[in-house]
Amino acid sequence: MNLRQLLLHLPRYLGASGSPRRLWWSPSLDTISSVGSWRGQSSKSPAHWNQVVSEAEKIVGYPTSFMSLRCLLSDELSNIAMQVRKLVGTQHPLLITARGLVHDSWNSLQLRGLVVLLISKAAGPSSVNTSCQNYDMVSGIYSCQRSLAEITELIHTALLVHRGIVNLNELQSSDGPLKDMKFGNKIAILSGDFLLANACNGLALLQNTKVVELLASALMDLVQGVYHENSTSKESYITDDIGISTWKEQTFLSHGALLAKSCQAAMELAKHDAEVQDMAFQYGKHMAMSHKINSDVQPFIKEKTSDSMTFNLNSAPVVLHQEFLGRDLWIKQIGEAQEKGRLDYAKLRERIKAGKGVTSAIDLCRYHGNKALEALESFPPSEARSALENIVFAVTRFS
Repeated sequence: MNLRQLLLHLPRYLGASGSPRRLWWSPSLDTISSVGSWRGQSSKSPAHWNQVVSEAEKIVGYPTSFMSLRCLLSDELSNIAMQVRKLVGTQHPLLITARGLVHDSWNSLQLRGLVVLLISKAAGPSSVNTSCQNYDMVSGIYSCQRSLAEITELIHTALLVHRGIVNLNELQSSDGPLKDMKFGNKIAILSGDFLLANACNGLALLQNTKVVELLASALMDLVQGVYHENSTSKESYITDDIGISTWKEQTFLSHGALLAKSCQAAMELAKHDAEVQDMAFQYGKHMAMSHKINSDVQPFIKEKTSDSMTFNLNSAPVVLHQEFLGRDLWIKQIGEAQEKGRLDYAKLRERIKAGKGVTSAIDLCRYHGNKALEALESFPPSEARSALENIVFAVTRFS
């Protein structure tokens, strides 16, 4: 069976996989500064979000979900996919990642490449430097910018795969055989490295030193951000006094740097000046921050939430709740929510919802959304700019 056939059957193969346990990483932290009024008008419901993404894909010329198909259909990754199939029936989180890549109902996994293409089209060719006029252009986007979008997605996908590595020192008997987890870790490392190698090769082919430096620094930021997340993931650290400013810095590294610097690199490929590059960077940064905070808030605003559903103790609503509450009272709430040495997330969730953390996180999400919209004002009105605005609207409305 080749990879094309395997992709068609993966949803069935992966449907029975269990939930992941004790990864070596933890979802990232969060932050606040002053909040502003919100200008969005739409909701990030699955149906509406899919519509926003679908309309944006029509503008850029093709679905971004097939952006990395050339890489995925290579013989090397076909072999890796066959090895992943051997993990079916285990609880290794690489299965969850693979299933998400194939059946992405929220259209979120390919968002970064889509934004890079949209902002490339919104900016258009440089009116000052005409050295790009001989480049191939399809649907208002240079071929090198499309390659950059693919590279961005390859890096992001590689990170997702690498994040599926299990901490073998924290395994329990309920997680399944140790040999399955070891094998899954090997496949996660090899497949993630393969994607990164393809991204590096693609960067070299762009033959632009500044773009290589930007994406290399983004990759460094990602590693540093994940390291910070991992250093605060143990239960002994859940009561550390993590401030909002620290959360912002770490969240930008792990969730915002890649998109921000990819948007800037897209402007560099089109020979735009420093001001346009900075506006593209600001849009990518603030849109990514809004998207992350929206994800953090979901466990606290969903109408139907399972009592056993966990949430990240370093997410935006929790960090803000701790800041408003004070360290001593937060430690007390953590203690009151523990039963027989285990944390009762349902009880702690209700305590957090009763405070100011959730509403402040929503305000922070809208603040970053407004900053992203302000950055877009530097670009001329167009379908692409409207699509970028709609993406912001979709991640900053919670009603």
